[in-house]
Amino acid sequence: MMREIRGVAQDGSGVQRRWFHDDYFDLFVWHTDQGETTSFQLCYGADAQERALEWRKDQGWFLDGKSSAEAAEPIASRFEIASGELPDSIRKAVAARLREYAEQASVTARRSKVRRAAWQKDMPGSG
Repeated sequence: MMREIRGVAQDGSGVQRRWFHDDYFDLFVWHTDQGETTSFQLCYGADAQERALEWRKDQGWFLDGKSSAEAAEPIASRFEIASGELPDSIRKAVAARLREYAEQASVTARRSKVRRAAWQKDMPGSG
């Protein structure tokens, strides 16, 4: 089950950043104070720094990482299982977008390597 990483740096933009983690996923979510998810980045795999699906409300889907040909359905199914303890609004928003992604024919890879912002690199309290 994914757990929330506390102490995530905020940038004062009015959009809250949150981070959830388990052994397979890192989920970075941006949402408004009203609970609307405006974007998320779902990093996944044995080394979650290698692949990511990113969705932005006004821009759609991006795919980063080594493999752009992976089937979305297994990722969506695994997320459904791992996300049981996430806040409902976040779990439902991400799951809905992942189902949407699975129905698309393809998403072109944006870059061959996942880029993380400084606030996404180190787990607060992990070391």
